[in-house]
Amino acid sequence: MKFYSTNNKNSLVDFKYALMKGLPSDNGLYMPREIPDHSKLIPGINNLGIKDISYVIAKSFLSEDFKNSEIEDIIDSAISFDSPVVNISKNINILELFHGPTLAFKDFGARFMSKTMEKTVVNNNKALNILVATSGDTGGAVADGFYNIDGINVIILYPSKKVSYIQEKQLTTLGKNIFSLEVDGSFDDCQNLVKKAFLDTTITKKINLSSANSINIARLIPQSFYYFNAFAKMNNPESLVISVPSGNFGNLTAGIMSKYMGLPIVKFIASTNANKTVPDFLINGYYYPSKTIQTISTAMDVGDPSNIKRIIDIYTDIENISEDIYSWSYSDGETKHAISKVYSNSRYLLDPHSAVGYLGINNFVKNNKNCQGLFLGTAHPCKFSDIIEPLINEKIKIPERIESLLDKEKKSILFNNKYEEFSEYLLSNFE
Repeated sequence: MKFYSTNNKNSLVDFKYALMKGLPSDNGLYMPREIPDHSKLIPGINNLGIKDISYVIAKSFLSEDFKNSEIEDIIDSAISFDSPVVNISKNINILELFHGPTLAFKDFGARFMSKTMEKTVVNNNKALNILVATSGDTGGAVADGFYNIDGINVIILYPSKKVSYIQEKQLTTLGKNIFSLEVDGSFDDCQNLVKKAFLDTTITKKINLSSANSINIARLIPQSFYYFNAFAKMNNPESLVISVPSGNFGNLTAGIMSKYMGLPIVKFIASTNANKTVPDFLINGYYYPSKTIQTISTAMDVGDPSNIKRIIDIYTDIENISEDIYSWSYSDGETKHAISKVYSNSRYLLDPHSAVGYLGINNFVKNNKNCQGLFLGTAHPCKFSDIIEPLINEKIKIPERIESLLDKEKKSILFNNKYEEFSEYLLSNFE
């Protein structure tokens, strides 16, 4: 399959090129020339496991670049955990996406990307350097997925004092080929540094760069796997409406792609925190990036989400977007109330991001009693124990894989958000 830039549909590249390049030189984002039709999966999908589903979808995107045996190996290695559906109330369910090694939905994309890149860089003489901006879970998932892979370095940029304690431990304690930069600024500042580096020919002529953010198309393809897997697990998937906690909008874009592949999703709800650039866009029809507002759902603190380019590319205009997508924003107070309410009523514990997703689907089903509501559970609540424990007056059990990180030494370099300092760091350490 070929891929084009959202800024130039006439310039086509193969998957490996899009994977390794990350960001087109014209500052667009890569998209598949055609979205494959997988509607034939739907009638018998209840009989398929997540690996079966993942292999079929991956093959449709990767078969021109990898042998079938290689694609099978990628799926076997990357998709080694499931995504259960759990009922919360009569017609509201959660898709638990936090059963991977770093307890976040980002494990799907990060591990798939690491396995495809590992097969691509074999026998290359020049190291690949992956730049990734993170507002929390992406950094930990990418660090874990690429840790100790020969020929690949990972440089993680994260906003200082704006990720949780556990998230910071996950992305700063590995060492070896993982390098963590603590940036004095917001996630948008981190993301802008990464984008500037990709467009800086002084850098790209000397350093082999790629990206592991959702700007990389290889992050979105595996995220479509769990939308199909969710449909397979639903007892009554007709009239399916999905609420997606949204920050950089990669997760929602993967869901939209899944719908275009044939998954019968009636509506999407892009549920955001106080960073409501996209809800405002859907109301007034004009896209205006906003300054990032810090909230308790830190991974969604994005004022200028990159993947809006892909969403506009798919739908072409605001009217078409509004046909499929509602978008509502929620305050920290509403998020905290949702965590307390769901735990009190159902004894189910939500992290702040998943709680925003719950608020969106709960708002929808109030007026649409016959729909089947699903929202995405994006992270394990233990990552936000400082926020959640005072709300429920209980201690949250920390899984062993996380507890083992807590005594490890943090290794990071403090940076301002000036591009000159960042580019000098790259040229001094990775040329």
